[in-house]
Amino acid sequence: MLQLPALRWGKPYESLEKQEVVHFNTGEPIAMVNQVGGGIVQRDLRKSQNARDALRKIPTDELMEMCKKAAELFENTELPMGDSTQTVDQFVHQQSASTGLPEHMCRANLKKNSFCLANMDKILDALTRGLDRNIFTRGYGEEGRGVIVSYQATTPILGAVLPNNSPGVHTLWLPAVALQVGLALKPGSQEPWTPYRMVAAFIEAGIPAEAFSLYPGGHDAGGALLAKCSRSMVFGSAQTLAQYADNPRVQAHGPGFSKIILGDDVVDQWEDYLDMMVESVAINSGRSCINCSGIWASRHTREIGEAIAKRIGPIDVKPPTDPTAELAAFTMKQMALGTWAMVEQDLQEEGVTDLTAEYGDKLIEKERCAYLRPMVVHADSPDRGVAAKEYMFPFVSVVQCPQADMLRRIGPTLVGTVITNNEDLIRQAGDSTDIDRLNIGPIATNRLNWLQPHEGNIIDFLYRSRAYQVADTPVAAAGG
Repeated sequence: MLQLPALRWGKPYESLEKQEVVHFNTGEPIAMVNQVGGGIVQRDLRKSQNARDALRKIPTDELMEMCKKAAELFENTELPMGDSTQTVDQFVHQQSASTGLPEHMCRANLKKNSFCLANMDKILDALTRGLDRNIFTRGYGEEGRGVIVSYQATTPILGAVLPNNSPGVHTLWLPAVALQVGLALKPGSQEPWTPYRMVAAFIEAGIPAEAFSLYPGGHDAGGALLAKCSRSMVFGSAQTLAQYADNPRVQAHGPGFSKIILGDDVVDQWEDYLDMMVESVAINSGRSCINCSGIWASRHTREIGEAIAKRIGPIDVKPPTDPTAELAAFTMKQMALGTWAMVEQDLQEEGVTDLTAEYGDKLIEKERCAYLRPMVVHADSPDRGVAAKEYMFPFVSVVQCPQADMLRRIGPTLVGTVITNNEDLIRQAGDSTDIDRLNIGPIATNRLNWLQPHEGNIIDFLYRSRAYQVADTPVAAAGG
């Protein structure tokens, strides 16, 4: 069985405590992962400056080329993995086996992570507004119009407590390396594959191993990262978001509550946007924060919901190796049961209708796991509780709401697609502080432009802008 050690600033570490990663359906062991505690993490973080120092020795242009090489290795090459090696096909199979995602979805997420890394130069050029990247190495430099600008790193490393639900979120921490910031990662217990493989690709591409730590472990390991790193990311529930809402050191990522709004001027042509709405709801088995959880319109809402239900309601469980599989398993059966109980409670409220009821049972229980089949519900008012819900399977609420009330009622929205030609509605959407990423026109919520920030600009998180002046006359040498 594959043995995965922890990685302490590039050095493999075997611990007494280990945890098996098993197949979600059969229970067959896939890998044995060494576990570390919070004490080890805290001790190691005292040496975190060494990680940044190692990266700053590499000229930024060379580092960018190494990132591109790492992307190629990550996507196409057999790489070292613990006490063995891992091919791309093995990566896809192992990730699917432990997370419950169909294999073709794992492969799509692998390509998304690789694309992000391969195009890191373009992404950073966009996020820095074309600044010379050497400015981030030196700490200051000429902006290009006779003005000195300065950016100071707020941390030598980025810590991250990573999730199990969707491998696509790893694009959020990848830019740290290109910004000469080290990484201290706590892999998800069911999805260690992406961070381990990506770090292996970085090292094989020539990036110093001492820039990386991998700390698989329990809550105390994650807690130590979040408490001791000057900058860190965490992925979790709405409660996780609330816990870190006022902590500038932690960037918390949780449910997206992404939505599509149909303006009154286009809603009568809603069928023109059906494919886009279905994609937004169902792709990646509805597991992403950028999946659409709410479609809002002032009229035709029941017809819209019924049309989406006709498309996704019949989707059923298929083996994860099936290239047409569209549903991911809940690897923790109790989570599926708990989610279904909440959905059943939502359906009890007056004014809420299950438009997928005719397509059969939604909760499919297996011996070790469970599935939830797609659901479309109609809410006759934004007052219904389900209008503000998001679940980890293809689930969408179609909400009837007057256009004049939509933007003040939609609530927090990671991706908001607003389909309209109404300039007033476009302006109001642009002014809405509830919408993080705004799409004007029929753009699926899952179709991200990587040249734009996703959930905040990582430059602003890892660096701070400050004043920096250099005297025209050099300082006299001592004793001169």
